[in-house]
Amino acid sequence: MSIAYHPAAQNRLLALLPEREFGAVSHHLEAVELPRGFEIVGADGQIEHVYFLCSGIGSVVTVAAEAQRAEAGMFGREGFAPTSAGVGGTISVHQVLIQVEGRGFRMPLDAAKALLPEHPTFSNLLARFIQAFSSQISYTALCNVTRQVDERLARWLLMCHDRVDGDEIALTHDFISLMLGVRRPSVTTALHVLEGRKLIQAERGRITIRDRRGLQEFATTAYGKPEEEYRRLIGEF
Repeated sequence: MSIAYHPAAQNRLLALLPEREFGAVSHHLEAVELPRGFEIVGADGQIEHVYFLCSGIGSVVTVAAEAQRAEAGMFGREGFAPTSAGVGGTISVHQVLIQVEGRGFRMPLDAAKALLPEHPTFSNLLARFIQAFSSQISYTALCNVTRQVDERLARWLLMCHDRVDGDEIALTHDFISLMLGVRRPSVTTALHVLEGRKLIQAERGRITIRDRRGLQEFATTAYGKPEEEYRRLIGEF
């Protein structure tokens, strides 16, 4: 099956592989369904598989010793996880889980490690994504200390919107609270602010983006720089 017709080509990184490398990589891929809450790897956990999403959204979560948790970054069909596997790592510092259900492909870690030195484009694309993802993580850290919750929420919703088809995103207040690292009442207040500006519509378990341009203007410079870095290094989402 050619790259164009292979389901794995819905992942942006895999779609950019030359035919020969795609054939070698796809030989090790297993199709998987990814329900909400599915854990790819636990914090400080042993990596068993490398995941390439074709739909849905994954979260990379920092977990403190006191069991406090906050999202460090997110990924979808534009990337892979856990990122440490892209440089031959076997342990994930972060917890990686699915926040919006989807599907994708996974390969055993041993297979990925064997492919990296033999297939330069595959190795280079994973390295480029790691660089782009590190940019996202650094901006998340900056926003967490310099931005109000409503601006952080606007940024986060834009990032989710980038990774789904359509304008509806299946998200609960509790999950948003966990991902932003704030209390649920703060999320409710921030959602009301964005709804009052007619930027979104929030319903039970679902948020609809009504005015993306307005949401970007509200987020100001909190959103955009890591996305530019991804486009510079890899291409469009």
